[in-house]
Amino acid sequence: MSLKAVLFDFNGVIINDEPIHLQLIDEILIQENLQPQRVDERQASLGRSDRACFQQLFANRGRVVSEKYLTELLHRKAQAYVLELEKIEKLPLYPGLEDLIYQVRSRSVSKEDSRNLKLGLVSGAIRKEIELVLSRANLAEHFQIIVAGDDITTSKPEPDGYLLAVKRLNQEYSELNLQPQECLAIEDTPAGVQAAKRAQMQVVGVANTYPFHMLQRYCNWTVDYLSDLELERVQEVFSQKEFQPTVSEC
Repeated sequence: MSLKAVLFDFNGVIINDEPIHLQLIDEILIQENLQPQRVDERQASLGRSDRACFQQLFANRGRVVSEKYLTELLHRKAQAYVLELEKIEKLPLYPGLEDLIYQVRSRSVSKEDSRNLKLGLVSGAIRKEIELVLSRANLAEHFQIIVAGDDITTSKPEPDGYLLAVKRLNQEYSELNLQPQECLAIEDTPAGVQAAKRAQMQVVGVANTYPFHMLQRYCNWTVDYLSDLELERVQEVFSQKEFQPTVSEC
């Protein structure tokens, strides 16, 4: 088995913007005459799509919202997100991101194969937010395949986003014949890790949002920082056909 594709999460892996999202969600709840999030609700929202979060938060407060109104709320939040980012001169991207992307783009599927590893993004954030950040950070060219929260009706920890990414990569690169087991996901939350695992992918947990020891329980590899990930070692382990790791190896 070879490693053929690396799939990044967005919030908490590419950009450190969770505080902005939590603030904007609270603002919308207050605008709707509802109580802001409790501590446990904030924790539960990490790694899940905005749609899923709003559905749960409104249900917790005894409000039922239609899909149409929920979409309007998401657009309101996205517009507010754009305004918040405009206030920030330098985006809070995680250190080591560009170096890791370079590693992925420069490495071949195998020593015998000249094809480069493919790179994609799977997130519960809506596409407008993702594209804004990638454009400002000059990273858009690296992510031809993006699965955003508005592409699917489910949220992590369901595997649908990752499975759709595999489908789109195969559509984009017909010769790839990509299988989920040939993908490496990079995640920062238990919900995201669980989604990738349910899609039959190997997972790197980066301790940006949760402690190292907590992610280590669920991931095949765990790192403190993106710069700690040794992609060459990961590729070597993927090449071992009977590789079935259950603990951190990086």
